[in-house]
Amino acid sequence: MAAPAAVGVPVSEQRMSESADGPNCKDGQKRPQFGTRFLTDPRQVFQHNAWDNVEWSKEQEEAAEKKVQENNQPLPAEKQEEFDRKANEYWNAFYTIHENRFFKDRHWLFTEFPELAPQHKEPNSSAEQTSNEPRESASNLEINGEESPALHIEETAFPGASASYRIMEVGCGVGNTVFPILKTNNDPGLFVYCCDFSSTAVDLVKSNPEYDPSRCHAFVHDLSDVTDVYPMPEQSLDVIVLIFVLSALHPDKMQSSISRLARLLKPGGVLLLRDYGRYDMAQLRFKKGRCLSENFYVRGDGTRVYFFTQEELHELFVGAGLEKVQNLVDRRLQVNRGKQLTMYRVWVQCKYRKNQTPSQEPAAQD
Repeated sequence: MAAPAAVGVPVSEQRMSESADGPNCKDGQKRPQFGTRFLTDPRQVFQHNAWDNVEWSKEQEEAAEKKVQENNQPLPAEKQEEFDRKANEYWNAFYTIHENRFFKDRHWLFTEFPELAPQHKEPNSSAEQTSNEPRESASNLEINGEESPALHIEETAFPGASASYRIMEVGCGVGNTVFPILKTNNDPGLFVYCCDFSSTAVDLVKSNPEYDPSRCHAFVHDLSDVTDVYPMPEQSLDVIVLIFVLSALHPDKMQSSISRLARLLKPGGVLLLRDYGRYDMAQLRFKKGRCLSENFYVRGDGTRVYFFTQEELHELFVGAGLEKVQNLVDRRLQVNRGKQLTMYRVWVQCKYRKNQTPSQEPAAQD
């Protein structure tokens, strides 16, 4: 196969399309689990739109690393400070321009993260999965086991106080995760919170005809500001979802942000993440003059993005007192059959769980 940098598409630092979230399925069709279609004969590469678990050769890895090193000269400090200071303006401008037309609903989430589906039990299993093992079916990744200990949550009124199962998505955008959850999960005890840095995005969520304040609460929130108050008490959430959002934060603010989120989880609750991986095609497309720091870039529209390794994410979550359930690299080869082009994508997918006993030290990790 060709090196990842030679994807055969116009080189640009512009934002990647929603294909970064995975393929979408037609209405009524169940989308296959990631990792079920393998390219065994390179001559058949254009037979499908995507191939799973694509193995990179040593030469491909070296070519990608070289490409990144060529464009890793950081911008001057004053320019970096400007992008940090105006981050809110750039995201508001993005959603003002694109509104709800840029992203597609993420129906694949229920295959990859069954915790979001109806009648799912409390997350408790300590089973782990790593990228060194073959990707298993979603059913093998479901988190079952003993019931979580009952928690006493103060009777203070807050949105969703009477709910028995609470999910929060951070970085909700215009609701491409939230609305599929509300439509698919009809559990009467479910309540969904969603927040975004952009007030424009949150306004779009609230103006959606499917927004139901009795089942959902949307609010503006800066994930990187650990003093910003959440509308729910600590230890009240069953699931927190981060889909291509942690990468938008400055690397220096990631650990404190994850630690703050971890305090919102019930014992046994899980944090679900999918984000950009190191040497993803989007990283290799950046030209000189777009690097802010190592593996951290600014797009043409002013929004920023970081490209993770598994180890970096593991350290962040363990540093927040969470234990690993899943940490996978999803290497995919996407194909444009019409133009006969190949595109190498790299994402990291994680599930990390809060210990059942809050005072217990995180379990030792491999």
